[in-house]
Amino acid sequence: MVWYLRVEWHHDFPEEPVALYSEIDDDGYETRKVQLFRDGRLEWADATTETAMTGLSEVPVDSVEEIATQDEFSVAIITKEEYERLWRQAGGPQEPQL
Repeated sequence: MVWYLRVEWHHDFPEEPVALYSEIDDDGYETRKVQLFRDGRLEWADATTETAMTGLSEVPVDSVEEIATQDEFSVAIITKEEYERLWRQAGGPQEPQL
C-alpha cells in the first residue's frame, strides 16, 4: 500500500528545506518527493528527475515512530489528496487520466 508522509524539519539552516513530503511504496522507499524551502520554493523529485537539493532516498524511510523520536522533526501521515495538491504546486508531472 502506498502512503504519504509529511516531515517538518525544525532548524536554522537557510538553504535546507523546512518540510519534506514523500510518497512511500510498499517496500518503504520514496517514489516521489516534494521539499518546501523557507523562501516558499517547492522542489520535486521522482524516479527520473531530481535537483541539486531534492532527490529520492536510496534507503527505506524510517517508520513514523522512529522519525518522531528525533526532536528536530515533526511527522505526520497525510492523505493522497494533500500530497497530490503539493505535487501539482511544485510542478511535478501529472499522472495520465484514464
